[in-house]
Amino acid sequence: MSNTPLTSSAESQVYTGLIEQLPILREATTSRVVLNNDLLRFVLFSFDAGQLLTEHASPRAVVVQLLSGQMEFSVAGEVSMLAPGDIVYLAPGERHALTAVEACHLALTMVDVAAVEAAQGGSK
Repeated sequence: MSNTPLTSSAESQVYTGLIEQLPILREATTSRVVLNNDLLRFVLFSFDAGQLLTEHASPRAVVVQLLSGQMEFSVAGEVSMLAPGDIVYLAPGERHALTAVEACHLALTMVDVAAVEAAQGGSK
């Protein structure tokens, strides 16, 4: 994470062509950090069919959206089959895992809930 430059949370930005810039590689999982600041981190992933992420958790709140392909997504041991456009919300600390059933792209947004609450408290 230290190699990822910070993205200003005070300036609007537009990013285009992201999926084309992150092709699906044979037998691989790849990722690109697009946005990274004190409040949130946005990462785009590509998975070849059969690739997986073993069970893990994040201290941040997480929103996952499948952009293409099909994926099995496990939350607290319950497995759901995701199709393009489907969204998963993970509370901070929630254990989860995934397996790409087909080659796919996934967007992940992590939100630092404590930082957001502190920012809201400071603006009141």
